[in-house]
Amino acid sequence: MTETQTKNSYLEMDLLRFTTAGSVDDGKSTLIGRLLYDSKSIFEDQLEAIERTSEQRGDGYVNLALLTDGLRAEREQGITIDVAYRYFATPKRKFIIADTPGHIQYTRNMVTGASTANLAIVLVDARHGVVEQTCRHAFIASLLQIKHIIICVNKMDLVDYKEEVFEKIKQQFSDFSSKLSVPDIRYIPISALHGDNVVDESENMPWYKGGTLLYTLENVNINSDLNYVDSRFPVQWVIRPLSEEYHDFRGYAGRVEGGIFKPGDEVVALPSGFTSKIKSIETIDGKLEEAFPPMSVTITLEDDIDISRGDMIVKPNNQPTSGQDVELMICWLNDKKLNPAAKYIIRHTSREAKCVVKDVRYKVNINTLHKIEDDKTIGLNDIGRILIRTTNPLFFDSYKNNRSTGSVILVDEFTNETVGAGMII
Repeated sequence: MTETQTKNSYLEMDLLRFTTAGSVDDGKSTLIGRLLYDSKSIFEDQLEAIERTSEQRGDGYVNLALLTDGLRAEREQGITIDVAYRYFATPKRKFIIADTPGHIQYTRNMVTGASTANLAIVLVDARHGVVEQTCRHAFIASLLQIKHIIICVNKMDLVDYKEEVFEKIKQQFSDFSSKLSVPDIRYIPISALHGDNVVDESENMPWYKGGTLLYTLENVNINSDLNYVDSRFPVQWVIRPLSEEYHDFRGYAGRVEGGIFKPGDEVVALPSGFTSKIKSIETIDGKLEEAFPPMSVTITLEDDIDISRGDMIVKPNNQPTSGQDVELMICWLNDKKLNPAAKYIIRHTSREAKCVVKDVRYKVNINTLHKIEDDKTIGLNDIGRILIRTTNPLFFDSYKNNRSTGSVILVDEFTNETVGAGMII
């Protein structure tokens, strides 16, 4: 195979984004280190560096958590604070990993890491079983419409690899997950420290007949997770080349967030309501016969109609909801509490407007999933349901139907800090 063929085959490989979650010291960073280590996805100099550091501990084990815990404070405290992204590939698939913190005070970091994930790995310490943070992170994964969750029961070596321990934890989580809307939940007993069932099958657990973690990651089907029905194309940029050769060219650049677009399709531009037909779909590599999520393309139309950044190109018979009153589930990310009297900047796809919070419906007890209606103060790491009013209409779908057109962020208009991440109901 030539170098060009190898490059093309790599670029065309399927990409899986996944996040790790769980309580403190459940072994998330060690698990990712083990995945990278056993799948030969780390450089020799990285390996030598962590081996030197590990030798100083004197316990005979390579401290694989050092591959992800890069901040000085993380290494000193032995915990994960920030979201660490790592990239690796196998012959079957490319992966982007988000290693997220387990501490309650870093829930906002977990939300950030999981917001673009296709799959979540939730670690459970075999000695402790399902704990508060297990439920918290599983609920957040469900709220963020992650369709696939793998429950990795880690540290099986510390419970003598007993099947009954694994089955008990499996039953515990099954009872809790019946309240969640996650269609695909799988359970794998592992030991990240020793590598059991991470990349290689474990000889210590012959009773487990399922696949290893890497096998599951390579083969989980995520194609059906995208919305290929509701055609959505938020315009990010209007392209008007200055060159005389292309002086008649007017293209609308953006990313397809839903549905399938083809030349000849009738489309309508929102908010103007003007209609036209797609003339061509352009990319840097030439024209395409169709475009679908999550492709970034430039669409040209047969008619010159007024379209600018923040507008959306859709199909006439399948349009998103348009409105200024929007119901959200909000994850609060800022130390400063939500202020119902304050104005915030709302960013939705490529559209931006100002908004005010009209009502706080309730706050969620993340551990029991119960509604808290007598305390509507929403602070850092809290999750609640709110109603907002925007200055300009948004064109949106429910987050359940489309994660891209159903999500927003709230920004403080004075500090420009992102204060909240919202999922439209």
